[in-house]
Amino acid sequence: MGKTSYVRLKGSRQFRQRLLLSTLSSTPILVEDIRSDDTSPGLRPHEVSLLRLIEKVSDDCTVEINETGTKLRYKPGVLMGGKYLVHDCGLNRSMGYFLEPLILIGLFGKKPLSIRLKGITNDSKDPSVDTFRTTTLHMLKRFGVPLEGLELKIESRGAPPLGGGEVVLGVPIVPNSLTAAHWVDEGMVKSIRGVTFSTRVSPQIANRMIYAARGVFNRFIPDVHIFTDHRSGPAGGRSPGYGLSLVAETTSGCLISTDVAISYPKADETDVMEDSEEKPEMLPPEDVGVQAASMLLGEIEHGGVVDSTHQGLLFLLCALCPPDVSKIRVGKLTPYGIETLRNIRDFLGVKFVIKPDPTTNTVILKCVGCGLKNLSRKIA
Repeated sequence: MGKTSYVRLKGSRQFRQRLLLSTLSSTPILVEDIRSDDTSPGLRPHEVSLLRLIEKVSDDCTVEINETGTKLRYKPGVLMGGKYLVHDCGLNRSMGYFLEPLILIGLFGKKPLSIRLKGITNDSKDPSVDTFRTTTLHMLKRFGVPLEGLELKIESRGAPPLGGGEVVLGVPIVPNSLTAAHWVDEGMVKSIRGVTFSTRVSPQIANRMIYAARGVFNRFIPDVHIFTDHRSGPAGGRSPGYGLSLVAETTSGCLISTDVAISYPKADETDVMEDSEEKPEMLPPEDVGVQAASMLLGEIEHGGVVDSTHQGLLFLLCALCPPDVSKIRVGKLTPYGIETLRNIRDFLGVKFVIKPDPTTNTVILKCVGCGLKNLSRKIA
């Protein structure tokens, strides 16, 4: 056996994405100085949980973390996939943090992936499970991912701080490789769909959010349908919360989404005394409806075939395509999107040609994919 050569990286920035690209490109990495100057140095619980999740879906990967958690040595293994897997995402971050890398890893596994995730389904930091179900999974169709077996079932909801949600994710394997996409036509918005969620609160809250959101949209478009998903008992998780996930569909089949979730903050995030009876006020449902609707209008105004939260995933999918030209249009590049482009260059050697389109204030990107093939799948 030859000596493994590791790519040396520093710091905790873009940890999730570096881990994903390292796994897909089979590049061993050595990450040093992970929050070494912080008051609580080292890897956070959700980052360790992501490492454990990748261990579950791969075979023969090695993870070494030093005592303080400031140094990680990671060597990717063979992506296996598999059925009936279960993973507890913890309560630090919601499932949205884990779903994006998990979907991409699942596509290149040996067997289709079916996994039950437990934890928080909707929070204010990461995209909600509703957004993944309505928007993210549909994006994969553009890149030739088979729809059969691609699903996300929400079995119970979980709001912060105590979670209690469960979802089941199914990801099929790509037969050989993805297909390059030519996706620049944004189209015009033709309909707006959405779903409200409410757990351990009055069912009336959902109607108040819908009424407020419709008040914003009805000035522009008549075709607005927002569904309610009220959960009580075990299906409602362990904490009260509510929110709204919205999707605008365009004439060319693009889906632009936003979501807002409201819940009580964790005890360490508030200045409320432990022994006081007062609970912090939650944002009124009417404000949630208006906020979500305004955010969606802002995303539509930015232009592009995806919303700002999906830029990183879109760039990754283009970079993983066969050596063929992919061409896409996005709105203003987000900091996350720019970091993604840098990571893609470092790990996959794929560079994007970026050309602003001043007439629409959008950006057109082109790249030739790295040609990642699913080598672990069983050859018939």
